[in-house]
Amino acid sequence: MGSSSGTARAAARRPVAFWAVLLAVALAVSITVAVTIGPADIRFDEVWASIASHLGLGTSPLPLLRDGIVWELRLPRVLTAAAVGAGLAISGAVMQAITRNPLADPYLLGLSSGASLGAVSVLLLGAAVLLPLAAFVGSMLALGLTLLLASSLGTITPTRTVLAGLAVSALASAITSLVIFWTVTGDSYREILGWLLGSLAGARWPAVAIAIIALVIAGIPILLTGRLLDAFAFGDVTAASLGVNVSATRWGLLAAAALLTGGMVSVSGSIGFVGLILPHAVRFLVGPGHRALLPLSALVGAIFLVWADTAARTLFDPRELPVGIVTAIIGAPVFALLLARRRSST
Repeated sequence: MGSSSGTARAAARRPVAFWAVLLAVALAVSITVAVTIGPADIRFDEVWASIASHLGLGTSPLPLLRDGIVWELRLPRVLTAAAVGAGLAISGAVMQAITRNPLADPYLLGLSSGASLGAVSVLLLGAAVLLPLAAFVGSMLALGLTLLLASSLGTITPTRTVLAGLAVSALASAITSLVIFWTVTGDSYREILGWLLGSLAGARWPAVAIAIIALVIAGIPILLTGRLLDAFAFGDVTAASLGVNVSATRWGLLAAAALLTGGMVSVSGSIGFVGLILPHAVRFLVGPGHRALLPLSALVGAIFLVWADTAARTLFDPRELPVGIVTAIIGAPVFALLLARRRSST
């Protein structure tokens, strides 16, 4: 136990810049390697040659088919996985700080269930092209209903918001199940089930654009709020004494996290455990300070989901698993380990 805690303290003493550079390099390498993995044998240099040619920096030496595999199929999927992983990890860290609940995750306010209901609705209507929009609208409606329900109970507090979110999530999940049971026939089950379990199989450049826009609009502003989130760690009274407008800051951050989560869910479906366990893993490296925790969680989340999705599409080739199954298989035991470690330290 002493050796383990000593290692953790030594890791925490390493400068944040060390972890930032290490993780940024690991992410770049992970993206490149992930693009090379698959039935068609693609080399490192071919990946970058294809990227350079499409950025106007030369002519691709790859045949048209191999260039298409890199640029049209694998690269957008891997980049979407990286963006979604980063977004979910950031949202998870924010939710845990704002609610002061270490078990909070990005889907706490009914966002995932609302997005699922919206997505299933358009899939059943045969309008799959509208799926990202429907999923995003569904998640935002769920958030609005959660806040409305929480306000009807009196002053909106984190506890009431969480309870309202659980109620809205249960309601949306029940409606989704009813719609599927009543309407779905034939092979449409497979498409809907794949989305509900989380899948990046259909990710192309529009999905990359949606995920990156969500990161820019909501993720980057969140990354700049590290000091504010640190103040929340000591409670509302302490935060207010430090000059923080507690109510406005809380709901602004919750809205930004919800917007970020909604954008990610709209292109990936519901992928669990990323926002729940990865912020805890990063705290083990650099401690609880959010100025370091938020950006490093984004990098770790991106790396994790890139490799989880790579495993999902290759381990059982030619069959492909929904990536949400892979994250659950990995995340559940890691979460149990984190709980056991937390109990042993108290």
